[in-house]
Amino acid sequence: MKRYTRKMRLWFLQGTLLVAGIFLLVIPGISKLQKDGNNIFTIKLDGVTVGILDSKESAYACLREARRAISTSDTELTMAVADMETEGRSVYWGEIDDEDTVTQNMIAVLEDNLVSTLNRSYTVKINEYYVNLASKEDVYELLETSISKYDTENLYDVQLVLDSDREVNVLTPLVESVEEIQKEEEAENRLPEAGFFADMTSLFDDIKPLITDMAFEDYELGLQSIDFADKIEIVESYLPAEEITDIETAIDEVTKDKETNEIYEVKSGDTLGSIALAYGLTVDDLVQMNDSIESATSTIRTEDEIIVTVPEPELSVVYTVLNYYEEDYEAEVQYVDNDSWYTTQTKVLQEPSAGHRKVVALVTYENDSSEETDIQKEEITYMAVPKIVERGTIVPPTYIKPISGGRLTSGFGKRSAPTKGASTYHKGVDWATPIGTAVMASSSGTVTRAGWGSGYGYCVYIKHADGKETRYGHLSKVLVSVGQTVKQGEKIALSGNTGVSTGPHLHFEILVNGTQVNPLNYLN
Repeated sequence: MKRYTRKMRLWFLQGTLLVAGIFLLVIPGISKLQKDGNNIFTIKLDGVTVGILDSKESAYACLREARRAISTSDTELTMAVADMETEGRSVYWGEIDDEDTVTQNMIAVLEDNLVSTLNRSYTVKINEYYVNLASKEDVYELLETSISKYDTENLYDVQLVLDSDREVNVLTPLVESVEEIQKEEEAENRLPEAGFFADMTSLFDDIKPLITDMAFEDYELGLQSIDFADKIEIVESYLPAEEITDIETAIDEVTKDKETNEIYEVKSGDTLGSIALAYGLTVDDLVQMNDSIESATSTIRTEDEIIVTVPEPELSVVYTVLNYYEEDYEAEVQYVDNDSWYTTQTKVLQEPSAGHRKVVALVTYENDSSEETDIQKEEITYMAVPKIVERGTIVPPTYIKPISGGRLTSGFGKRSAPTKGASTYHKGVDWATPIGTAVMASSSGTVTRAGWGSGYGYCVYIKHADGKETRYGHLSKVLVSVGQTVKQGEKIALSGNTGVSTGPHLHFEILVNGTQVNPLNYLN
């Protein structure tokens, strides 16, 4: 009896476990047991709990379905903010939600966080500039307004075509002559020529390029071509309304002139004042923009590069205009080389006289600036007389600072006498430097004096090939002798504090035609 009772209990226990196992397997709301790892996940969307699932993959599948449901519920594209979090944990069993329920909960959160409807629009890219427009009509209006400033008679039309250089669908503008478009359309509708008429047309086309002697009145003056100078790319896009620019604002941004930096190379005859005037600036503006220009009185040299600002729109237009005009003109200067003169020596042999001419010229512009002029026809009313100049061919000597380092303590010109016996008009420049500093020849030449020179103390004079003379004073030791030829940079003495001097320094002079000039104007 006891044995039978034990068997009954064992059968009951086994049956209970079997039923419990079947229950766990057939009830979908209970998570299946896994040996290790997270097997149940709480899903949050933008901080709101939307359900519990058995995997992250199921959560992402629900989110995709929720997004799809929102996007198909309206004819327009929509954009909603959604940040999903999954918190996993490991359990033996637990209840999970139906995926449809989780999807519906996600839809509710997404609808609450709906940002806006996405509108079909067009993004116009001009170099690095972007603008988003509401329609293709706005794109046309923007582009046509940009060229209408220069095409006042509406001779050209803008079309949007696929950019052949791009693999994706990108549009780019094509500017065509309205007259040429009409001619092409008429040619397509016209019956083809044959026989005698075809031969005559072919003959005329052959001789047409040979007819070059046109009268001034035969030229069709005015706008000849126009195009955009910048690369333009247009793509279709879907954007929220707040990211789309209205056409009036877009036109103002694209066509309004903005200050742009450019590099100007200094030419012969330029001054800071003339450059500033040409670009609508002040000399102070140039000083502020250029670290290389210390002040309004700074010297500029040919081929120096100066930063200037020019007004330019975001979208530049390049166009050509055929103009007729009459003008006085100058003939090119004619030069006669003199191999015994320095290049700094010139002499005018014949004064110029302006001529007069009639001109038809093709002028290329970018925006409002003339870039190139190509004369198509010219008729001289009376010839210009050229200016004839004799000029030297020998490169003149250069002059360098005669010491390395040193501190400029006294410039050229009027001053208070630094010590008794010193001049109140300084005829050179002084650099404070320790006694014994090497003094070099500022330029190649012949020593004309070497020794004691009264107030100069020990000094050296050198005569140079261009007639100038340099003097070096207050030396401690002279290393050259009269009549000796020295090269530029060759050591000629040691600095000192001899003669009428207030301290160790080098006194340096340059003389032109026997008169002292400011040495700093001649040093390279």
